[in-house]
Order: sequence, then C-alpha cells, then structure tokens
Amino acid sequence: MTVDVDFGEDGLVPAVAQDADSGEVLMLAYVSPEALDRTVETGRAHYYSRSRDELWEKGASSGHTQEIREVRVDCDADTLLYLVDQTGGACHTGHRSCFYRTVEGEHVGERVFDPDAVYDDE
Repeated sequence: MTVDVDFGEDGLVPAVAQDADSGEVLMLAYVSPEALDRTVETGRAHYYSRSRDELWEKGASSGHTQEIREVRVDCDADTLLYLVDQTGGACHTGHRSCFYRTVEGEHVGERVFDPDAVYDDE
C-alpha cells in the first residue's frame, strides 16, 4: 500500500533528514511531489527550494550527499522523515547538522567543511 502524502495548498511538505545510524537530526527542507518521486526513484535525497523555486538534489554541487535508507510519513501524512546516510556536512554553513546552535547562541555543532571552498558564488 502506498500512502497518499498531503502536499497541501502550496504543494510542499516539510521533510526532516535524520542520520539513519546515530539518530542525529541533520536538516529540514521542503519536498514537492516531484522531489519525493525522484528521491524514491534514485535513492538520493531531493528537495524543493522555495527561495530558488526549483527542485534540487542534496549534494549535487557540494558532494555532501544523502543516500536514502528509508522514507517515512507522519500520522497526518503531511510531513516526511528521510532516514539517510550523510556524506560530509548537511548544512550549507559547513556544519554536520543545520541545528548547530542553541537559541541562546551557543555553538554546539561540529563544523566539517569550509563552505567557501565548496560553494562558488551561487
């Protein structure tokens, strides 16, 4: 049985990427129906950029990829969980996880790459 994901009025659902082994939450991004289809077809995480208004594959330009182990759907079918094997950092700031600081501003995450060396003027 396939679950019908509720993409809502804007055609997007949030997707949490979580390290399949450690359980560490790596990032949150949005997924369109096409992004979900590409994720399932290729076994690599695809998302939809609201700011660029385009589909993107995680790591296509940086090499910091997310191989999908499993895609889960929440009870309301309006949020996804990508269980992934993360290569490199998940965050464009160079951190392993996008959740690298507390609300008080304390830096608690690991920086694993220099974003200036990875990304050109995008």
